Amino acid sequence: MKVSKGSYEAEISKAITQWEKDFLGRGSVSVKTDILRDMIIVHLKGILTPAEYTVCETKEGLFTLKKTRSELVESGIEDLKEIILTITGEKVKSFHTDISPRTGERVMVFKLFNDLNKNL
Repeated sequence: MKVSKGSYEAEISKAITQWEKDFLGRGSVSVKTDILRDMIIVHLKGILTPAEYTVCETKEGLFTLKKTRSELVESGIEDLKEIILTITGEKVKSFHTDISPRTGERVMVFKLFNDLNKNL
């Protein structure tokens, strides 16, 4: 049975939300995943705490928070790669992420070795 693109996207969103709760201690407010060619793009909203928004009011605080949050996610990269492999059967070639402290959003991009979209 062929799995639909939408069900892959929903499953990845759910798994990453669970990973956030287990690994980071809390999950985002909403997660949306899109599969595009050989990329899986995950958009997370509401990832910052009220205290983190306060820290981001200064430029120094903003840079410190971005660096710390980035290091936290990077330290869990093996788990994230395993989530993608388990759900899609595809290995992750590279991983990119950034956070916007102003909006409280994070974007994760998983670059795969193969065009996953072609197989769906």
